Amino acid sequence: MLVILDWDGTVCNSESRIIACMQRASERVGLPVLAPEAIGNIIGLGLPEAVATLFPEANSEQRQHLRDFYSEEWLAARAEPLPLFDGVLGTLDKLLGAGHQLAVATGKSRRGLEREFEEHGLRHLFAVSRCADETASKPDPRMLTEILAETGCPLAESVMVGDTEYDLNMAAAAQMASIGVSYGVHSRERLHACRPHKIIDHFSELLEWPPLVA
Repeated sequence: MLVILDWDGTVCNSESRIIACMQRASERVGLPVLAPEAIGNIIGLGLPEAVATLFPEANSEQRQHLRDFYSEEWLAARAEPLPLFDGVLGTLDKLLGAGHQLAVATGKSRRGLEREFEEHGLRHLFAVSRCADETASKPDPRMLTEILAETGCPLAESVMVGDTEYDLNMAAAAQMASIGVSYGVHSRERLHACRPHKIIDHFSELLEWPPLVA
């Protein structure tokens, strides 16, 4: 089976850094410094879509500056690698050992994902990945259809795993099975409303979903 993973909020515990970087960037542009809850709500979208959602009143120049400053703030915070969620490494190894394939579908940029692959030494685990600056942002299903096309995996033998309604709605649009993770940025109630096949509270619980049981 092909297990397609969201990154931020599902594999990597990056919420607090994303929020802090967006707050600092918006302050530099002269836009309102939004509450953590508002910024957390857009985690998972591509950066242009996130900025447009957070600051609909901003003009195109302000939005471009905000994207640039956010990238600068993110790079400046790189000295300390972001932690992976508990159980991620062991679970990925067990999934691969059971013969499953792994992929990533993320709102990050390609450059950002490659940096994190390098920092954690994980690139070799994933057969394919798609980033928001390469294709349509979630919840458009194009990331998933491109991943399926590249891997040759049938739709019925794939599952999308993510922590936001953007992930689960993307899977629904592609008619793909989905699993929500409750420890990320969107509440269990929001995930449940998207009707995933399962909601898990710890990454290792992926191994208990029947189609993934060795």
